[in-house]
Amino acid sequence: MTADPVATPTDARRIVVVGVGVVGRRVSRLLGTTVEHTGHRLASMARLEPGAAATGEFGPGDVVVLATGAPHASTAAELAEVGASVVSVSDDLGDTRQLLELDDHFRQSGATLVVGAAMSPGLSGLLARHLSSRLAVVEEIHVAVHATAGPACARQHHRALSGRAAGWHDGVWIERPAGSGRELCWFPEPVGAHDCYRAELPDPLLLHRSHPDAIRISARMSATRRDRLTARLPMLRSPHPEGGVGALRVEVRGAAADGAREVVIAGTAELVGTAAGATATVFAEAAATDELPTGVVVTSDPSLPTTRLLERVQRRGIRLQEFTGVPQA
Repeated sequence: MTADPVATPTDARRIVVVGVGVVGRRVSRLLGTTVEHTGHRLASMARLEPGAAATGEFGPGDVVVLATGAPHASTAAELAEVGASVVSVSDDLGDTRQLLELDDHFRQSGATLVVGAAMSPGLSGLLARHLSSRLAVVEEIHVAVHATAGPACARQHHRALSGRAAGWHDGVWIERPAGSGRELCWFPEPVGAHDCYRAELPDPLLLHRSHPDAIRISARMSATRRDRLTARLPMLRSPHPEGGVGALRVEVRGAAADGAREVVIAGTAELVGTAAGATATVFAEAAATDELPTGVVVTSDPSLPTTRLLERVQRRGIRLQEFTGVPQA
């Protein structure tokens, strides 16, 4: 196994974390250990005002982690103009579509834009690519997520249950009402089984970009009856500062080299903010050490060093689990 690239003082970069919520604080803390060993410089700010990128504060080589609530697209476009790379944790479907349209902007500036670098999307893409590599043919990818990080994530969860869920079905995009399509999903322990429903999530859009031959791609989130009934109303109470233990489940179906049908499943049970923070941190480090291609990058991209990135996520304290079908003694 090759050693991770290590920055030297001559190629040290500045990494700026925008956002001081649950995910932003996690990223800043994790990157703090990185800068001690690499010579990178770390900065943190609560928000990035419109037009701030044009003030000369940012420049080529900077890596900016957008760990605030959506939208991120306009800010990312401004940063592309000055040659800064961006790592976005946005999980808003409309915002994700606009971010994907910035590929030419970042290629022209020689910078990188990582779209969807949280838990879902983000870690979900890494796991989907890891599982897909075991199959000769990938036909279906299904993602399910449970719980939320901080207040911004909780509000997005609320909106996602009131919108239109996008899915890739037999070669065409379909839209279904969010909150429909109940499915009992088994998450890694200690979370266990929860009813999950279609939701306005960006995972199918990002996974289809990297798995164009898959026949079906879907994403669901767990929800209670009250969540579904109140989804189209304003939130009735303020969200908690941080949700409880969340979970991610990624299921890939297809065929082995001998034609046998295969189903592989992996995931994690962890605080959502912790898993999202670890994923964003790993991609910020990779951007700072020039391990990522220029232009738009999604976490399930086949050109990425997926195994290495997953190992780094685990070293940040995230325990990944795989369903083997073999009961433990």
